[in-house]
Amino acid sequence: MTNIRNLIFSSKSYAILLTLFSVATSADWNALNMTQGVTEISKEVYELHMLIFWICVVIGLLVFGVLFYSMYAHTKKKNPIPATFHESTKIELVWTIIPFLILIAMAVPASKTLQNIYDVEAGDINIQVVGYQWHWQYRYLEDDISFFSYLMTDLDEIYNKVPKGENYLQEVDEMVLVPIGKKIRFLITANDVIHSWWIPAFAIKQDAIPGFINTAWTVIDEPGVYRGKCTELCGKNHAFMPIVVKAVEQEEYDLWVSEKRSAAIALAELTEEDWTKEELIERGEALYAKNCAACHQTNGQGLPPIFPSLVGSDIVLNNKDEQIKILMEGVQGSAMASFSYLSEVEMASVITYTRQSWGNAQKGDGEIVIPKDIVEYKQSKI
Repeated sequence: MTNIRNLIFSSKSYAILLTLFSVATSADWNALNMTQGVTEISKEVYELHMLIFWICVVIGLLVFGVLFYSMYAHTKKKNPIPATFHESTKIELVWTIIPFLILIAMAVPASKTLQNIYDVEAGDINIQVVGYQWHWQYRYLEDDISFFSYLMTDLDEIYNKVPKGENYLQEVDEMVLVPIGKKIRFLITANDVIHSWWIPAFAIKQDAIPGFINTAWTVIDEPGVYRGKCTELCGKNHAFMPIVVKAVEQEEYDLWVSEKRSAAIALAELTEEDWTKEELIERGEALYAKNCAACHQTNGQGLPPIFPSLVGSDIVLNNKDEQIKILMEGVQGSAMASFSYLSEVEMASVITYTRQSWGNAQKGDGEIVIPKDIVEYKQSKI
């Protein structure tokens, strides 16, 4: 005990404590602390966090104060004859009742905040969020809008060939657009493995679990761009699932909805067009890079045995019907998920691209897949 006391109160210890205090006071506490957020609920969560934090600080100071005082005041030198008491019912009651009261005092504001967080009532706008390996799908349930959001950070940045940008791994090809001042409810699930949809500025972090729907909501008062990410380790490209939400004025949102609906109608009309091989390949190349290259690689060689090579594959070379079935239904028990969420044009394009690339056209039957082939497959399953 004397050795411990001497260590604590030595001049060297004081120097160490002064150094630690100096480092602490110069730290950027805003960067270390919880993000305050931009919505009412996120500010409420932040205030609850700070309340609990300071309660813990006070408890810590009291506990360690008593501990250090006891170590100093009750040494063998000052108390050569140890006390003989065994227990004290009063003390046991005190150290049981006081923590109980503290927990009750913490539980009351925490329960109120949790009640507000888990408000499951429908919002003005309801958006279904679906996690995939490794991108997000968003469906606006009232407006019949659906799209996928993919990472757009340049590969040269990822592989350190060029300096990393300001929003490294936080850029997407299509942002989630929402109007300010409206209640937005998110219905969060997943298609394959467990993901987690997290935007700190909204105080939203919900697991996306296949077969389950978790809900979250927000009301954004100021226009802006807010970023988040997947926070559940979901596979090798877990780090490449950013989330970007843009809050805009109602007029801009209404215009965006109108443009999205027009684009969907135009895409549906494309199904009836006569597509050339070159047009399908051009469209399919971009789709392959987004949906398939992560597993099957840009050169089609894959990562056998988990992700088989598409180069020289008998199905890719000579059996377009089977290839359509695999992409539409996936392969049970393997890493190959269903891509039935792609439109008829997108599905036909990406299949045609794989059948015509990497020398496959010269080795196989060379047939292309057109959107009508996908329509016929879907009709055969009705």
